[in-house]
Amino acid sequence: MNIPKILRKVCLVVLPVILIGLAGSSSNLNAQAAPDLGANKYLYKGISLGASADEVRKKLGDPRDKSDPQDLFVFSDEESAQFLYDANKKVTAIMVTFSGKLTGAPTAKDIFGEDVAPKPGGGIFKMVRYPKAGYWISYNKIVGDDSMVSIAMQKM
Repeated sequence: MNIPKILRKVCLVVLPVILIGLAGSSSNLNAQAAPDLGANKYLYKGISLGASADEVRKKLGDPRDKSDPQDLFVFSDEESAQFLYDANKKVTAIMVTFSGKLTGAPTAKDIFGEDVAPKPGGGIFKMVRYPKAGYWISYNKIVGDDSMVSIAMQKM
């Protein structure tokens, strides 16, 4: 399956509504069975839910697209991240998208601590809600000629 570049751009705008994401290499993402945001166990490049927009921009630099409700950072042709903010300019959602060869993309096991069986076409999807902690995480992998992994985290 070949995903046209325009569809990838649409995914960066539309998918956050569906899969507001979180990802990074396994060194950037510290997954545990019962994530505790208060102790910052889940981080993407040092950013967690509740961080201020100023903190995000200080750690990651100038975003490609910057606005009050969201920032889009493009780190390479294969990795980008979107941060969504509330009215107080605090991170309410993070979505990271990997595309292409997926060499830097974490696996579902990196995120959830266990393997997730692929669907018949090879894709993977899993979402876990942590109601006591007040957020959810999802992992979505699309396979094909132009593969994509989206990992999302959003306050509930």
